[in-house]
Amino acid sequence: MKMRRCRWLAALLVAPLLPSPFVLSAADAPKEKEAQPPTPAKSATTPAPKAPPEEPHYQPAPTFANVAYGAHPKQVLHFWKAQTEGPAPLLLFIHGGGWQGGHRGSGLYPELLKEMLEAGVSVVSVEYRFISESTADGVVPPVKGPLHDAARALQFVRSKATEWNVDKNRIAASGGSAGACSSLWLAFHDDLADPKSTDPVARESTRLLCAAVKGAQTTLDPAQMVEWTPNSRYGAHAFGIVGNAEKKTTPFAEYLAKRDTILPWIAEYSPYALVNAGDPPVYLSYSTPPAVGKEEKDPTHSANFGVGLLDRCKAVGVNCELEYPGATGVVHARIADYLIAKLKAAPVK
Repeated sequence: MKMRRCRWLAALLVAPLLPSPFVLSAADAPKEKEAQPPTPAKSATTPAPKAPPEEPHYQPAPTFANVAYGAHPKQVLHFWKAQTEGPAPLLLFIHGGGWQGGHRGSGLYPELLKEMLEAGVSVVSVEYRFISESTADGVVPPVKGPLHDAARALQFVRSKATEWNVDKNRIAASGGSAGACSSLWLAFHDDLADPKSTDPVARESTRLLCAAVKGAQTTLDPAQMVEWTPNSRYGAHAFGIVGNAEKKTTPFAEYLAKRDTILPWIAEYSPYALVNAGDPPVYLSYSTPPAVGKEEKDPTHSANFGVGLLDRCKAVGVNCELEYPGATGVVHARIADYLIAKLKAAPVK
């Protein structure tokens, strides 16, 4: 862990706990295969995980479907190959659903896929373990499962760069809601590559060229959440925190009350905590304008998250573009415009 994360954690340790005025409700390297992995046998103590649900059919069909990037049945991806002469840039799409639902077809809008392919950008859409499946696997905290699955998928794609005609240096991430949070985590996290690993996939980089996301939760710090949006209620499940039936408190109330005990986890898994000078640029899109410090109709996807991250990025010199209805100074009107501009720009020599 770099010194910057230690300094951020030290600051958290002395930060006051904000009272809430509301009580509201990467695995070892697998053998490569390009077919649906078999469902493992049931354990006496842990039920076998369910296979990913069927997703809508997209045109064109994936170049490769259900490619396994890990040993778990949920560690699979779809790959669409753009028709380009040289190595193509690539979009890594991570679906939303609170890390508890959805699948690699949901959220990947046909128009986004179509625009990327027409622009000469290959696309990968990732399936990953949910919080419940990470918990069953003994992953602590549970959010480490979906986040590290996303990182593993990115490394796997880089390991296939020659075969799939992918430019390793031009890979962006996108997604909505929890998929957006995962994308930002990848963008800001230190490189997870292990140069000494015997696993060639693990030796690949997890760094991105950029990230462009919609409705992102930019922090997993409950104190920040209630400061930005007082009726916040999201995030307890990421760290395995549940409500207290005896005290009749909700998961978020317990999350806020236990904040000081999970500060190391916040420092490691909250995108806001990881931002540092030199990180790749990001684009944040929200469907409603921000109202920082006020209750929101949809606090989980509030543009207040975007304002908070924008301020942090400005403070350390990371380029961040925030788009919402009525926003001023927006250079790119849409996520697709931003991605194409960044991924198709002339490579830096």
